[in-house]
Amino acid sequence: MHRPGLRALARANIRQRRGSFAAVFVAVFCAALLTCALGVLFESGIRGGVTPHRYAGADVVVGAAQALDVREDIDQPYVERALLPNSVVDELSDVPGVREAVADIEVPLTTDDGTAMDAHGWSSAALAPYELTAGRAPVAADEIVVTGGAPGDRITLRHGGIGDEYTVVGIAAAPTAEPADRPASVFVSDTRIRELWPHGDRVAAVGLLADPGGDASALADRVRDHLPGLDVRTYTGSARGDVEYLDAGAARSELMMLCGSFAGLAVLIAMFVVASTLSLSIQQRRREFALLRAMGATPGQVHRLIGSEVLLVAGLAALLGAGPGYALAQVLRAQFAEAGVLSSDFALAYSPLPAVVGVLLAVGTARIAAAVAARRPARLDPTEALRESAVEPASIGRGRLVTGLVFGAGGLATSLLPAVLPGEAALAGAGASAVLLVISVALLGPLLVAGAVRRFGGPLRRSASPALVLAAANSGARARRLAAAITPLALAIAIGSVQLFTQDTVAAAADHQSRSGITADLVVTAPAGLAPDLVDTIEADPAVRAANPIARSQALFTTGGESPSTTAYPVQGVDPAATPSTLDLDVRDGDLGQLRDGTVALSTDAAFSMSARVGDTVPLRLGDGTLVTPTVVATYGRGLGFGDVTLPISQVRAHTTTGLTDMLLVSTEPGRVDEARTAVTAMGGVTVADRAEFATAGQEQRRTQAWVSIVALAVLLGYLAVAVVNTLVLATAERGREFALLRLVGASSRQVRRMMRTESVIVVTVAAVVGSVIALPPLAGVAAAVSGRPIPSVDPAVYALILGVTVLLGLTAIAIPTRTAMRQDPVTAIGTRE
Repeated sequence: MHRPGLRALARANIRQRRGSFAAVFVAVFCAALLTCALGVLFESGIRGGVTPHRYAGADVVVGAAQALDVREDIDQPYVERALLPNSVVDELSDVPGVREAVADIEVPLTTDDGTAMDAHGWSSAALAPYELTAGRAPVAADEIVVTGGAPGDRITLRHGGIGDEYTVVGIAAAPTAEPADRPASVFVSDTRIRELWPHGDRVAAVGLLADPGGDASALADRVRDHLPGLDVRTYTGSARGDVEYLDAGAARSELMMLCGSFAGLAVLIAMFVVASTLSLSIQQRRREFALLRAMGATPGQVHRLIGSEVLLVAGLAALLGAGPGYALAQVLRAQFAEAGVLSSDFALAYSPLPAVVGVLLAVGTARIAAAVAARRPARLDPTEALRESAVEPASIGRGRLVTGLVFGAGGLATSLLPAVLPGEAALAGAGASAVLLVISVALLGPLLVAGAVRRFGGPLRRSASPALVLAAANSGARARRLAAAITPLALAIAIGSVQLFTQDTVAAAADHQSRSGITADLVVTAPAGLAPDLVDTIEADPAVRAANPIARSQALFTTGGESPSTTAYPVQGVDPAATPSTLDLDVRDGDLGQLRDGTVALSTDAAFSMSARVGDTVPLRLGDGTLVTPTVVATYGRGLGFGDVTLPISQVRAHTTTGLTDMLLVSTEPGRVDEARTAVTAMGGVTVADRAEFATAGQEQRRTQAWVSIVALAVLLGYLAVAVVNTLVLATAERGREFALLRLVGASSRQVRRMMRTESVIVVTVAAVVGSVIALPPLAGVAAAVSGRPIPSVDPAVYALILGVTVLLGLTAIAIPTRTAMRQDPVTAIGTRE
C-alpha cells in the first residue's frame, strides 16, 4: 500500500470513526492548551515585569546585584534590597553623558490605621519626575509632600511603630497615575529621610538623568565600565521596574521555578492521558487491524496508517488548542497574583514561542504514544491478530510487567526516604513517589484489575441476577478496558490527595513546633515592623522580664563540588540572652547561649543538608547577598516552626531592607501579664497578642505555596476530569454492538443498564481504593519527614469531596453513553461497525 493510499485510508477511517478520534482530539487539544499556558508563564518569568513609575523619568537606574548568579540554573533572587555605597553617586556624576545622578532610599511608614506608605527624599522626586501642583518642597523634619490631600493637613506617620506628626506642605503628581495596589509615595526632606534610613551611608539605587539626546543603552555601558570594582547592574526601559519594585525580579524567578516544577508534572500527566486515550482507541480497533494483517498489510504499513491518522487528528487539535492557552495563562496569572506570587501589576510576555512548543510537544507526544500503542497489532501474525480481536489477551507483555514493577519499587523506595534521610531531598522524594506509583499502576493495571475481580468478584458471579453475573464476567474478561477506565480516576484521586494533604501536613507540623516552642507570654507586632528604640522601651517596662526581638529573612547556601546547587533557608535573628525565657528551639547539640556575631545555629535538617556539625563553618549569603562564614554553635529540632538558620538579631537586622524587627516575644514578671499588655498597647501603633497567635516561620511562604498548589491542582484536576470523561465515554460508547446483542438474545434494557451500573460501581470503587493506596506512601513519607511520625494530616471533608467528585464523574461518564446506546434499535445497532 503506497503512502497516498495510506493517507486516503487514514482520512476515511477518521470520518468513519468520529467518536473514537474525537476522544483523541480532546486529549491532544487539552494537552496543547495546558502546555501553551505554562509556556507563556515561563516566558514571562524571563521577559515579563512591572512598568516603572517612580523611575520612569530616569534614563538609566543603577543598583547592586539583586540575585545570585547560578550557572546552568535559575538565578536565586535576594529577598532584601542589596545596597550601594553613597560614594557611587559622585562617581556616577562624573560619567560622560550624565546630567545628574540622584540617589534614592526608601523607608516604610504607616498611618495610625495601618495603611502603608513609602517615604523618599524630595531630591529623588526628579526620577519620576514628580512635580509640585500645590505648595512647596519639604524643608523641616516635620514637613511632608503627598500625592493626595491639601497643604496644611496634619498627618501622623509611624516608622517602626513610633509615631511622628507631619504637616503637608505640598502636593505632587507624576506623569503616570499612582499604582493602585502599591503603597503611596510620600516625600520628606533629604535630611529627614537620612535620619529614618537605618543603613548609614548606603543607598538603594541611583537614577541617572542623561544629557539631552543621549542614548540610554550607551550610557548604561559607560556606567559599567566606569565602576569596574563594583558588582552593579544597570536598568533601562521596562527593566527599570525590576529595581524600583523589589518583588518584580523575585517574582520572575519564582514564576520560572513554579512553572518549571508544575510544568513537569503537568506535561507528564498530559502525555500519560494522551497515551492512554490512544491506546484505548487503538485497542478498540483490534478487529480492523487483524483483518488488515490477514489481507497482507505489513507491520510497517499498520504503523504508518496509525501514524497518519494520529498526525491528522493531533495536528488539528494542537493547533486549535494553542490559542486558548494564552487565555488560560492570563487566568493563571490572576490566580498567582491572588496567591501573592505575582503583584497585580505584573505583565505577562506574549510571543508565538509557547504556542509552537505546545503544538510540537502535544503532537510529538501523540505520535510517540501511537507508535507504542501500534506495536502489538502491527507485530502479531494474522492468525494471532484475528484471535486477539475477539478475546483480549489474558496477560501483559514481559517488558511492560518489568517496567511496572520497577516503577512501583521506585515509588515505594522514594516514599520511604524520610525514614533514613532528613531534609528537603527526602521530603521532595516522598512527594514525587506518587507519580512513580501512578505509572506503575497504569502499566500493571490489567493484572491488578483481573486479580481484584477474581478475588472479590465471587458474590457477583454467584448472584441470581443475570446483570450482576454479566458485570463480573465482563470485568474479568475485559481487564484491559476496565484498567483504562480506572487509571485516570485513580490518578485524579492520588494527585489531588497528595497535593492538598502534603501542604496540610507540613503546616500542621510547623504549627505544632511553634506552639510547643514559644514560652513567651506576649507577642508584639506592628504593621511595618518594630524600631529598635521601641523594642528598648518595651523591654524597660517594669512588668517585662525579658524581650526577645525576632527578625526574619532568608539565606542562600550553595553546595560545593562539580554540580553545585543553591538552596534558600528561612532565617531568624534572635537575642540569645532573652531566648531561654521566650523561645525553646529544642536544642539537640551545642549551646545556643554561645550565639553571637560570627556564629550560627542550624536546624537538624539544614545541618544534614549542609553536611555541617557543631564547630564547622558554613558559607551563607544573607538576605541582601552579603557572604558570611559563621561557625555552627548549636543544632535544634524545631526548624520548621522557627526557621532553619538562627543568627544574632543585630546581624540579621543589618542585612534587611527595613532594618526593623518583625516581632517581639515578651516574657512578663509573674502575675503581671495584663499589666504588661496594657502598658505596651498604650504606646500605640502596635498589636499585642498571646503566644497562641504567634505566626510560625515561613507561614506566608507556605500559605503562598498552598494557594499555588490549589491553583495548579485545579488546573490538573480539570484536565484529568476531561480525561476521565473522555476515556469512560470512549470505553462505553464502543460497546453498542455488545448491548444490542444482549438485548437480541433476551436481556431487557433494564438488565443491561443494571449490568453497566454494576460495572461502573466496580470501576469507581477500585479507582477509589487504588488512588487512596497510591497516595498513602507519599503522604506517610512527608509526615515522617516533618514530624517524625508517618501519620499525615488529612481533612476528612476534603478527602470525601475528592472521592465524591471523582466518583460522580465516573458514574456519570458511564451512565450517559450507556443510555444513548440503549436508545438505538438493537437490530440496527448490531449491524454497525465496532
